[in-house]
Amino acid sequence: MPRYAKFGSRLLVFVEDAIYVAIAALLAAAAAVLLVDAALGFRNLADLGASGVVLEILDRLLLVFIVVELLFAVRVTLRKREIIAEPFLIVGIIASIKEIIVLSVRAADYVGKGDRFADALQEVAVLGVLVLVLSGAAVLLRFKEREPEESG
Repeated sequence: MPRYAKFGSRLLVFVEDAIYVAIAALLAAAAAVLLVDAALGFRNLADLGASGVVLEILDRLLLVFIVVELLFAVRVTLRKREIIAEPFLIVGIIASIKEIIVLSVRAADYVGKGDRFADALQEVAVLGVLVLVLSGAAVLLRFKEREPEESG
């Protein structure tokens, strides 16, 4: 390999690592801001009522969990030098479950309001199917990782 190609390759690896580190720093900052925002959500107890505050805090904490899982995915990508699908599948599962929880609680307010309740139930059903599909993909990915390497 020519010398300029080796230098270019090293330079690109450095730039790639720098970008991943910047993404990780921004994700960590976002998680910290969301965590503080969730903690400050308790002050709205009088405005929203206990169940409303709990729902908002749960929504924010699950969002923090999603951001932390994305941070983990970036860390794995940096360490292994390749994109690994499983952390992203887990983020999708968590995000879907988060929406199912939030929609389920809000759907109680829609009872007797016609189409809003039916729409919420349909969305929960679609998200449930999505969780099953993403879980199946994660299981299949694990089985594939356990297979012996193909030599060719």
